[in-house]
Amino acid sequence: MDFEDLHSANFKPLDDTVSDWTSMLTKLQQLAADAKDGLVGKANKANWAGYNAAVSRQFIAKTAGEFSDAHTQATSILNILRDTRDELKTQQRLLKEAIERGRTKQLTVTVSGKSFKVDANPEAKDVTQKDIDGLRDELQGIVNKASEIDNSAATTLQALVDLTDYGFSEAKYKDRDAAAAALKEAEELAKLAKKKPEDLTPSDFDRLNAGLQKRSGDPLFAERFAEQLGPKGTLEFWAGITDMSRNYDVYHDRREQYDDLQKNLSLTLATASHADTPEMSKWKYDMADLGGQPLNKHSGVFGFQVMSNLMRWGDFDDGFLQDYGAKLMQVEKTRSDNGRQPAWQHHLTGPQLNRTGTDSGADPLVGFLKALSNSPGAGADFFNQQFLSKDDDHEFTYDSDDENEYKGRKELSNFQYLFEERHWPPEVDSKGEDSIEGRNNLALALEAAATGHRAGEMPTADTPAHNAAQARLVEDIFASVSEVPKRLTDHGYMSDSLGQIAAEYMPDIHRGLSPVATNEDALFPVAGAAATLGEGDITRVLYTLGQNPEGYAAVNAGQHSYTSNVMQYHFAHPGAFADDPKWPTNENLKLAIEGAARVAGEIEGTIGAGRAYANEVEGGAEDQAFNDALEKGGTWLGAGVGIGIGLVATPATGPGGIIAGGVAGTAAEEIIGAIVEGSMKDSSGEVIYRNGKELSDTKESTYVLIEAAAQKAGESVKNPSPHIVVAAARAAEDGFDSAHTSVGNYLDGQGKPRELDKGEE
Repeated sequence: MDFEDLHSANFKPLDDTVSDWTSMLTKLQQLAADAKDGLVGKANKANWAGYNAAVSRQFIAKTAGEFSDAHTQATSILNILRDTRDELKTQQRLLKEAIERGRTKQLTVTVSGKSFKVDANPEAKDVTQKDIDGLRDELQGIVNKASEIDNSAATTLQALVDLTDYGFSEAKYKDRDAAAAALKEAEELAKLAKKKPEDLTPSDFDRLNAGLQKRSGDPLFAERFAEQLGPKGTLEFWAGITDMSRNYDVYHDRREQYDDLQKNLSLTLATASHADTPEMSKWKYDMADLGGQPLNKHSGVFGFQVMSNLMRWGDFDDGFLQDYGAKLMQVEKTRSDNGRQPAWQHHLTGPQLNRTGTDSGADPLVGFLKALSNSPGAGADFFNQQFLSKDDDHEFTYDSDDENEYKGRKELSNFQYLFEERHWPPEVDSKGEDSIEGRNNLALALEAAATGHRAGEMPTADTPAHNAAQARLVEDIFASVSEVPKRLTDHGYMSDSLGQIAAEYMPDIHRGLSPVATNEDALFPVAGAAATLGEGDITRVLYTLGQNPEGYAAVNAGQHSYTSNVMQYHFAHPGAFADDPKWPTNENLKLAIEGAARVAGEIEGTIGAGRAYANEVEGGAEDQAFNDALEKGGTWLGAGVGIGIGLVATPATGPGGIIAGGVAGTAAEEIIGAIVEGSMKDSSGEVIYRNGKELSDTKESTYVLIEAAAQKAGESVKNPSPHIVVAAARAAEDGFDSAHTSVGNYLDGQGKPRELDKGEE
């Protein structure tokens, strides 16, 4: 912007633009509200199942979210436009006021093309060169400021729009200065991070750490910082700063803050990964490509080892994670010699790439799996991808002729390789104890991939229905644990995540255990894709989970939440399962309630047997741990709304399929509350589920609680039936007893309750 541009600027078009954007913002605000309350609300209540439930609801929810993002982006654009207009008007006013002051002092301003000059009038007296230079410098300063405002506005608006190729960005800025400051600080911090590690000072460290912490969630800042630093610069920065030999002063003075910097850098890169700018698209491609290469010809550290440690926090872009993961597994395949040996090892003289104290960071899969646990959309496809084919040269075989004479090579998916076959590199934590971080992060990643929400969180009404890839993964998980339960029992800390998976696949488990084949869709409806699980696999997995306090508590809570809600649904829709006109309505309803209660009893009998066996092994000392885990089950209060039940006939279902409104939650919350708070007792006065050493006590707890669930379900929809409540208790008892038979049939080679005493005899 030059002198004449500012002096003669007509701001009416910009005023009109601001006015138009203000009107648009009001309309977008209404559209965003209509989308949330209308589109999403109606979608949640729609009578959908199968593919529609898994895909259409998710698409509608995403579309509705775009309206909200459009409103956010429009707000930022309006703020920048309005701020720019006001500042340019101010600069124009200052310019004209300065010209007028000069005129009163006998100074004249003339314009020539893009430049101007200041002269004294011919008749002027007492005008000095200092006066002329002073006015000229003042005017030039005003023009420069206006030009800076104009260029800054153009840059920030372009950067804001470029964040997404399609749709809208959720970046929000109150004015031009805020957006410009984000870009400026990003460039300054990137410049700092580009310094040689030897040249970094503790104050540089502090500035980087504080800046990244403050702005890690700012899309403009994150994109510009990552783009300016570059993928190679990112790797060199973290590898350099964590190498004590290259900068002892920073390491010595700031080593306690390294974990904070690691976290803040990870969060910043996660935010940046969602930007669709050409620069970030290239950044992501190059980072995945650099992963399989040493940092330089003198380094034994690979790019994947560095970057994976900068992925332990934040929600990374799904596409980036899938591309990165595919290339990481290619390198894993090569370095492990097709799974024959550990692919990675920690060198004591190398940089300490992970600063959390859980592991050294030398194994890149540990950090990558943590990234998957925070980004549920990327996990299922990654785990289902093939790692080894039958044609690859490897040593994983199976009996292909049923006579143990010919061993054929197996195909292995990424899941099967990681969960069953991988040689996990030995690691120790900061206390010198064996690290569990690798397999624990695997469990967390599986939890996120299978459930569709971040690991450690509970399902909500917005959790998408399970899709085919997730169902396939869950089938593989159950088959693997069923085949070799020690894959889980030898690493019990994984049981909380696998227990959560089982809890959120209760409809699928109920179908697999139910003897009812006719109209099972109506008895145990599933929104989205259902996992096909056999009775044997379910029994072995539940029994295995039952031996761990967290696994037991998760399945117990999930089962009671599901059973209470499915009973409530059937009481509200008595003919949903069986609608035989030859029988009274309550008899048809009774069939549904008995079917649900019987399977619930079998589940409790199976996990109860696992708990009893664990108590026998530990001499009863373990029972308090089970009780403590049960008392933490309060997270399930109100969480059943996303469990994926798929009650498609109800007028108020959430995307997970469970009842989402109206009568939702009342029965389930009372039952879960009774378990957590210990407020319900059995006939002997024992608190429900607090004596897991004796199966008989667990059995009584089961049918007492399921009887209560049936009673409360009927009462909650004003359709009580004492007759059906009694039938539910009997069915639960029958189911519990049938679990004893199933455990006996399917658990050959595993320890079972009361067998330890027999062994001593």
